[in-house]
Amino acid sequence: MDLSAFGWDDVFEESFKEFQEKQLLPARVTEANRLFYRLVSGKGEINGKLSDKFRENCHSKEDYPTVGDWVAYRPTEYGFVQIQGLVKRKSKFSRKVAGVASEEQVIAANIDTIFIVSGLDRDFSMRRLERYVVLAADSNAELVFILNKADLRKDVERIISEIMGLFKDVPVYALSALNNNGLEQLARYISPGKTMVFLGSSGTGKSTIINRLLGVDKQKTGAVSAYDGKGRHITSSRNLIVLPDGAIVIDTPGLRELQLLGNGVGLKNAFSDIGSFAEKCEYANCTHTNEPGCAVLEAVNSGAIPVERLKNFLKLKREIAYNLSRHEEKIKNKRSKRWKTISKQARRIKKSRENAGDEYLGI
Repeated sequence: MDLSAFGWDDVFEESFKEFQEKQLLPARVTEANRLFYRLVSGKGEINGKLSDKFRENCHSKEDYPTVGDWVAYRPTEYGFVQIQGLVKRKSKFSRKVAGVASEEQVIAANIDTIFIVSGLDRDFSMRRLERYVVLAADSNAELVFILNKADLRKDVERIISEIMGLFKDVPVYALSALNNNGLEQLARYISPGKTMVFLGSSGTGKSTIINRLLGVDKQKTGAVSAYDGKGRHITSSRNLIVLPDGAIVIDTPGLRELQLLGNGVGLKNAFSDIGSFAEKCEYANCTHTNEPGCAVLEAVNSGAIPVERLKNFLKLKREIAYNLSRHEEKIKNKRSKRWKTISKQARRIKKSRENAGDEYLGI
């Protein structure tokens, strides 16, 4: 099987050399959980499990393979193959794990294009779009906005203009997947071997869009509640799907809890307008809350920056700082615990050797 059909290229070929010397073979993850992994390789579809050594070296969730990852495995004559390495990712989409933990969860890896899907119904929110952009801007993949259910709004052009004003470098396309109208606009991003991911809340129509691109209703779809305008969770696992024209789609569940954990690059890219005004602030460490000479607050007062956008920026900035500090503290504690274990083992070995020496000398 030609792996280039699944996104294998010269970049991955170069990164794989260290594994090739160990007589390992490459495969891409199409389905992932901690117990087993579904892979596609040069030998076709296979099932794999992490080797004990690989698992021991996984210190956090981000170290584990996810859908879209390329892994190195050792073939076997029967049963599960042993996954022994993870090929360096060229892009990834991550979030903080749901709940109180502060670890990074990689949702999809090695993506070329991220489609941020928003339904133009009662659930549409500009503030949610900003949150998705902050996350996606850290991914190293191209971003594209899809405004689905365009048939439900009469002010679509106004919304497109507002989005383009906030995110000048991100293309915006309005369409109606249910009516199969406007999907031809996405053709430029869909080509053999290229990987796409559709991100958005439940009920935005991601699965319907994928079904239209597939030409069959492979992905389950569900109606949106008329009461609150929110969709029910239908897609319950992440899968890698090859379209008829050779493009690759990673389908994801609707993400109800979308917490941020990054280095701030995504925030800077998503709020570049605020960043431009911030450079003119009187103080370099301006918080843009109440300082005199704050160019950002002046821009808000003049209407150049919507006040709700600044509030969301400050909220997301605090969230990133909080989650990042907890994440770093957790890593620090893990390292400290690991070194304590190593030191304890070293003392035990030293004492054992000393006792063995005493016995040899007849003491």
